[in-house]
Amino acid sequence: MEKIVLAAPRGFCAGVAYAIEVVNLALKIHGAPVYVRHAIVHNEWVVRDFESKGVVFIEDVDEIPEGEVVVFSAHGVSPAVRAQAKARSLTVIDATCPLVTKVHNEAKRFAAKDFLMVYVGHRGHVEAEGTMGEAPDRMILVETAAEAEELELPPHEKLALVTQTTLSVDEVREIVEVLQRRFPHLQLPQKEDICYATTNRQGAVKALAEQCDLVIVVGSTTSSNSNRLREVAESYGADSVLLMSPDEMDPSWATKYGTIGITSGASTPDNLVEDVIGRLLEWTPGAPVEVLETVREDVEFLPSRQLVALAMAQE
Repeated sequence: MEKIVLAAPRGFCAGVAYAIEVVNLALKIHGAPVYVRHAIVHNEWVVRDFESKGVVFIEDVDEIPEGEVVVFSAHGVSPAVRAQAKARSLTVIDATCPLVTKVHNEAKRFAAKDFLMVYVGHRGHVEAEGTMGEAPDRMILVETAAEAEELELPPHEKLALVTQTTLSVDEVREIVEVLQRRFPHLQLPQKEDICYATTNRQGAVKALAEQCDLVIVVGSTTSSNSNRLREVAESYGADSVLLMSPDEMDPSWATKYGTIGITSGASTPDNLVEDVIGRLLEWTPGAPVEVLETVREDVEFLPSRQLVALAMAQE
């Protein structure tokens, strides 16, 4: 191995940092246990760390004792889940990423104007379930360009597009091209639904893949954006692996590859990246570590003043 190249930007996006801060504030205000619906972000290390502090992760709010505190994860929830929480008299703290909330609001606006919607996303993903829950009777999910080619729509006058925030930029572009060719009256959102962090990290990994023989994506297999990073690196010519721990690394990489690139998903803490760098340096002591910066991010989402004030009152 001749050198290590780190992608920038990588790791935590503003939405993940926001969600983690919201859970920490909830713990400070209410004390353990605090219940969180679904993994707060798709990273096992973050989840285990919160569990050690008294956070209980559940998939169904009916599992939560009446009157307790529930935090909705960064991925958002459907109106049906909100109604369930209200019926159980739960104290709701919302950690939904503001960019996911934006897509929910688009879906509500389109539904109010009698649009049929095509939702581009991954079946079963919690973000997709939450957004489609805003208008389940007028939203049809499409996952691939092949599905878009075969799509049969019910009778409608107006058609709109809504997408998951963590998809591959290139893949969505391909799907949208098919949809626009087949349905020229398709209306797109005023601003692209794929979030800035997903776009920036995919741009950074493209640049990384062009100068690296192997790209290591540090992230969870359950993380949509981490999986997309691995796929993008591979599609741009580099070998690529997705892993969470140095224990998943192969010592032969140090002799097989000249330049190794590293990036990480939007829900991956930087200490996990440092662990991976440390293992590579054990195999090749003294290898230079460079940073490849493609864009500088300055986005920040702040918890509500009310939540911050309540937490400060506990100090």
